[in-house]
Amino acid sequence: MSAGPATMLRDDAALRVFDTGQGRLPIIFQHGLGGDAIQVAQNFPDGPSYRRLTVECRAQGGSGAGTTRPFSIAMFADDVLAAADAAGIDRFVAGGISMGAAIALRLAARHPDRILGLVLVRPAWAFDAAPQNMLPYAEVAELIRSRQLDEGRDIFAASATAARFRTEAPDNLASLLGFFARDNAAVFAEVMQSIANDGPGVTRAEAAGFKTPTLVIGTGIDLVHPLATARSLADAIPNAAFAEVTPKATDKERHFAEIRAAIGSFLEDRFNNQDQS
Repeated sequence: MSAGPATMLRDDAALRVFDTGQGRLPIIFQHGLGGDAIQVAQNFPDGPSYRRLTVECRAQGGSGAGTTRPFSIAMFADDVLAAADAAGIDRFVAGGISMGAAIALRLAARHPDRILGLVLVRPAWAFDAAPQNMLPYAEVAELIRSRQLDEGRDIFAASATAARFRTEAPDNLASLLGFFARDNAAVFAEVMQSIANDGPGVTRAEAAGFKTPTLVIGTGIDLVHPLATARSLADAIPNAAFAEVTPKATDKERHFAEIRAAIGSFLEDRFNNQDQS
């Protein structure tokens, strides 16, 4: 296993799969909406104790979009499970950032026999589809699909949404403006619109039945990933650990370092690097 990606074909979508490390604890850790394996590497404490699998979701990172529609969290979760099967990984810790956390949540609810633990970093969804905090993604997607990219970016930059984010969550605003500059902006706008209107499809009652060790990580100065959403998930999942880290808008390096430390401590404490096969 190496850091270099393999390619997995799902329908007609060629997906990049990173199978990293040779440790005995298998972890599937997914990126956020518009992210990639580089984002995962910033947030996850890769080390000799872990085997970490990451799938770059359709139309994100180096993965193709394919022709199957609509895009959904369920689709991405199925792709992830197929990658686990192909890699011979039966049981694993499921985790991720934002959309990746929603994918992990869905896997825990739909495939509890395969999940050893959960790591939910900066979750954007709890139990409702199309939460208010995801509306800016739908707004950006609509502008990309209906306007020339430069024009759409200027319209969004002058919008009331952008004005609020500029004051309250500048890091979120930078991400949203960056979507207009993507090479695959048109197809990624389809992804954004679909995912912003979707959800993990997990109820509060289902989360209350989770029996696996869980870590939820939240942060402030973030309108897309409200601290209240992270706390809501931590409160709903029995005995979940909760960690609040330095906002990315305040200090990016410290933000990533604290996330890696929190995940590393959780995995060490709860799994003690035992063979989970």
